[in-house]
Amino acid sequence: MPRRRTLSDEQLLAMVLALIQAEGPDAATFAAAAKASGLSGSTLVQRFATKAAMLRSALLYAWDRLDAETARLTETVPKTPEGAIALLVGLSQDYGDNAAAYGEGLLVLREDFRDPVLRARWAAWGTALTAAIARCFGSATAPETIARLMLSQWQGSLIWWGFGAEGPVDSYVETELRRFLAAIKL
Repeated sequence: MPRRRTLSDEQLLAMVLALIQAEGPDAATFAAAAKASGLSGSTLVQRFATKAAMLRSALLYAWDRLDAETARLTETVPKTPEGAIALLVGLSQDYGDNAAAYGEGLLVLREDFRDPVLRARWAAWGTALTAAIARCFGSATAPETIARLMLSQWQGSLIWWGFGAEGPVDSYVETELRRFLAAIKL
């Protein structure tokens, strides 16, 4: 009779994701996941077969969470430029206020570029997020262009924050997005 699972897939993937976020994707080994979860290495091999499959599963779990949070925020913010700011500030909350940890998190981008399944998830999320932001600028000329520019400003502000770490990330992002909107004079 097979041994019962002591952790749900979701619990296990959350643990693997926490490992990735704390130490980078290369730290997500069967040994490290076994130590974090209390499961045996052989149980993890049975569930995932390879380290690459475990990493992909954890990152797909992260994408599922990001998609859900994006959808939740999209439904709750007003469809105005202020709503666009609120949406992007809300999506910045998971970065915390530790610039070094944010830098480690950028290593996940490498995995998203390397793996075609993860790259497709990034592209789909980008399309959905662009559409959500564009709806906040529905009365403007070229709302999708404004949305893409604002998303670029958002991502750039996260990188600048990571290098300068001036205050909380959400405050920094909000200030930079307000500067962006003032500069394009909507």
